[in-house]
Amino acid sequence: MNRPVYTPSSAADGIEKAIRLIRGRWKLVILFQLFGGNVVRFSELERLIPDISQKMLAQQLRELERDGVVLRTVHEGKPAPVDYRMTEWGQSLCPALDSLLLWTEEGPGWAVA
Repeated sequence: MNRPVYTPSSAADGIEKAIRLIRGRWKLVILFQLFGGNVVRFSELERLIPDISQKMLAQQLRELERDGVVLRTVHEGKPAPVDYRMTEWGQSLCPALDSLLLWTEEGPGWAVA
């Protein structure tokens, strides 16, 4: 695939689009639970992220699924267990977020604790 030639404006637009995909109070927390190939049931995500409401977790997961970052699988059973995992494209976000985290550690006075 040939990459486009970016102008300052189109590069800024592209980054804005990427940020919109992961913007949300809980999306990054959810993604970090799923990175590394983790397959996590909805109920386990509720336990791993105790401060999120069930409604908000479902909403954030729906948005991540809609945007192609997360894959939702419904299994047979009553109630039907549901699990989530990163798509291949979603998993490719991990190095970028790691780089961003390292960048903040090097910043003037805002090291992450």
